[in-house]
Amino acid sequence: MVERGANVVIYKGTVIGDDVRIGDNVVLGRPPALGRSSTASRQPLAPLVIGAGCTISTGAVISAGSELGDGCMVGDLASIRERVRIGAGTVVGRGVCVENDTVIGARCRLQTNAYVTAYCVLEDDVFLAPCVVTTNDNFMGRTEARHALVRGCVIRRGARVGGGATLLPGIEIGSEAFVGAGAVVLRDVPARQVWVGNPARYLREVPPAELLS
Repeated sequence: MVERGANVVIYKGTVIGDDVRIGDNVVLGRPPALGRSSTASRQPLAPLVIGAGCTISTGAVISAGSELGDGCMVGDLASIRERVRIGAGTVVGRGVCVENDTVIGARCRLQTNAYVTAYCVLEDDVFLAPCVVTTNDNFMGRTEARHALVRGCVIRRGARVGGGATLLPGIEIGSEAFVGAGAVVLRDVPARQVWVGNPARYLREVPPAELLS
């Protein structure tokens, strides 16, 4: 059974699992509208697939070609672009934007207004605090050479990124690493280390009591 609110738009072909709740004014399976300079693929898209037990909250928009695992929660006004894969039990908070061609693992938590740019990889159990910003283009839209150099961030299993932090293109945050609030990360952060500041720098090791394993 699917519970559906008012003014919901579901595009043809969208696959919705059992026990899914869809809030008012949600749009599911929408084809993307791409700008002329977009680096996103223009190939035909598979249908959107939403796993069993998901909740899609008011005003969320999820594009065709993406897949949500069982038990995901998508908050109010969140946006999930095309060819995004999200693992089971992940929470995409209010106003979060997940851009195209991104992979997000299971049990992740992306809090209010986090921005996950195109071509990112977030492994299982990643935590993004509110207003985290990831980036993928060192040229900020100029020069044709940029197309071959666009790279999203890689955030390894169990890593945590504090509120308002900014990750530069291609940065890797190691497994169980901790990036402090407001940090500007210019280079890779090794596993199980705490980095803080602008530019971000090593502070200490993550205490054993805070590790998942």
